[in-house]
Amino acid sequence: MNETIGLVFIGIGVAFDFFGCLGLLRLPDVYNRLQSATKSVTLGTWSILFGVFLYYGFTPVGVKALICIPLLYFAATVAAHALIRGSYISGIKLWKKSVIDDYKSEWKQD
Repeated sequence: MNETIGLVFIGIGVAFDFFGCLGLLRLPDVYNRLQSATKSVTLGTWSILFGVFLYYGFTPVGVKALICIPLLYFAATVAAHALIRGSYISGIKLWKKSVIDDYKSEWKQD
């Protein structure tokens, strides 16, 4: 039973990863692409890791997958923030149809 539920989580994770990668290809600027990568791919990878844990249980493989979930959470969010901030400060423009620039007041250069 746990193997079946684990495979379902792995399938859901692969779908999220696929759509996140599709967003990396289809979205117009670096900020939208990073949104896709951070949200979809991180959630998909969490789901895959949790599915691996359910499939293998409390074996060394399953425990390592479970430990990787919070590490991935912190690494992905910090890396995405650093990439977005660095992109904005280095002058990479938002998409021409962007409605508002929330970063202008937050990361104003002196």
